[in-house]
Amino acid sequence: MTNSSQTSPVLIAANALTKSYPRGREEVRALDGVSFNIQRGEFVAITGPSGAGKSTLLNILGCVDNPSSGTLELCGRMVHQLADRERTELRRTAIGFVFQHFGLLPTLTVAENVALPGLIAHRRGNQNVGALLKKVGLDHRHDHRPSQLSGGEMQRVAIARSLANQPLLLLADEPTGNLDTKTGAAIISLFHELNQEGLTVIVVTHNAELARAAHRQIALADGRCA
Repeated sequence: MTNSSQTSPVLIAANALTKSYPRGREEVRALDGVSFNIQRGEFVAITGPSGAGKSTLLNILGCVDNPSSGTLELCGRMVHQLADRERTELRRTAIGFVFQHFGLLPTLTVAENVALPGLIAHRRGNQNVGALLKKVGLDHRHDHRPSQLSGGEMQRVAIARSLANQPLLLLADEPTGNLDTKTGAAIISLFHELNQEGLTVIVVTHNAELARAAHRQIALADGRCA
């Protein structure tokens, strides 16, 4: 698949990323020298078997976790050089997250769930919740609770919420993992539309259809690029 982002600026530069965890007397290396660049506007799927290091890599790319060694440049900033407060601010302003289990707060309405990231970032005036819900086809569910939605609708709400702070990068961890094939295909189509609008999208997935929808794949095996 041809991707015009080949001439776009680099959004992510990962260099020799490693991540190790102690397990008893052993050291488990979840990532082992992973390097790659992702350009602005790309749609990339991170694939590989369970235990390959996919979610660990996604957490590092999202500034949720730190590598044991190696460097990560994100949006022109060297993440390891940032103070905790600066890293948190980068995560809030530049990155949107979508999870397999949706992560919606059951006591809030659909609109309140979508508005939450902006409230946390003190951006009440900069949000257009209605426009975000319309983008994901759920403006008619504005006042519903998550318990009143289908799985696909909950994931669409989660995607709308991830866009609340107008991120440069969308990270999704198994976003179709809890959905049936038809509903998953609709979510894949939505990711494609968002990417066509210029959003950089990175997904961790076992879903072959979602992986094929991406411009390219980064395959991991035993913590290394396969």
